Amino acid sequence: MKVMSRIAVACLVLLLSGCGYNALQQQDEQIKAAWAEVLNQYQRRADLVPNLVATVKGYAAHEENVLTEVTNARARVGQVNVSADSFNDESQLKQFAAAQGELSSALSRLLVVSENYPQLKADGLFRDLQAQLEGTENRITVARNRYIQAVQTYNTTVRSFPSNLTAKMFGMQIKPSFTVENEKAIAEPPKVDFGAGN
Repeated sequence: MKVMSRIAVACLVLLLSGCGYNALQQQDEQIKAAWAEVLNQYQRRADLVPNLVATVKGYAAHEENVLTEVTNARARVGQVNVSADSFNDESQLKQFAAAQGELSSALSRLLVVSENYPQLKADGLFRDLQAQLEGTENRITVARNRYIQAVQTYNTTVRSFPSNLTAKMFGMQIKPSFTVENEKAIAEPPKVDFGAGN
């Protein structure tokens, strides 16, 4: 009887080691870490917006429409309820992506407007904020790509045999990817040109 139970335990250990459970857990943790970095970089961008708007307002106060659009877009980003687990809910991801896309678009319009004000472009604080924004946009792109790759790896494991049986047994589902409308335009950092108009 003892020998049979030992054989059963040994078989169970061998079976579980080849079923993909540990790989699924590891990949799920990679997705969580990658999503946390995506949120971190978007928050970094949102934190830059008030200073950028205040600096532009000092030089281009009559561009109130553009400044209001940026401020409202940032507010909508803050209203989207995003948690560390929101990557599991496709509708939350879509809301988050739409709000971030709206902020990206508003920031692009703000930077275009700033081209009309040579004194603003010459302002050291504004140039510093633009450089920080450009760097943050690059970081967002890198973080999003890492997240997308982590989701792709996980989804491949969930759909591959024999790990798909383990995934089904433990209720592990395919995770939605994070995409945004006008992906190509948002993936490009804002253009910064200090040479024109000086």
